[in-house]
Amino acid sequence: MKGQCLCGAVRYEAKRAPIYSGFCHCRDCQRATGTGHSCYMIFSRVDVDYAGELRSFQTLAESGNVSTRHFCPACGSQLFASGPPDDDQWTVFAGTLDETALFEPTNAVFTRSRPHWDRPALRVDEYETLPV
Repeated sequence: MKGQCLCGAVRYEAKRAPIYSGFCHCRDCQRATGTGHSCYMIFSRVDVDYAGELRSFQTLAESGNVSTRHFCPACGSQLFASGPPDDDQWTVFAGTLDETALFEPTNAVFTRSRPHWDRPALRVDEYETLPV
């Protein structure tokens, strides 16, 4: 799985399939994407290589965990997210894939924050917060 930011200054490649993937309806994802959800894929950090400069923004997420969003400083495209610096997982945002058909969502999280106008067309497992 390969992808890039809008301007192409940051490129990445995931060497394995995602651990899981889906739609996140938390308020942070809504604000970061400007829509009702983000389309995410979770990988082991060692399975994703990238080239190019990233900038980061850190906040306290709805889950109560530290959330760091990584984006291209040239075009502002959000490519990745992670937890604290020692987090071994890496979120890749599916809209940045070169071949978006490779995205296979399996769940929707933080549905308690989903706006009434944002309903997925796919049937996936839904969770009001994070699955246990």
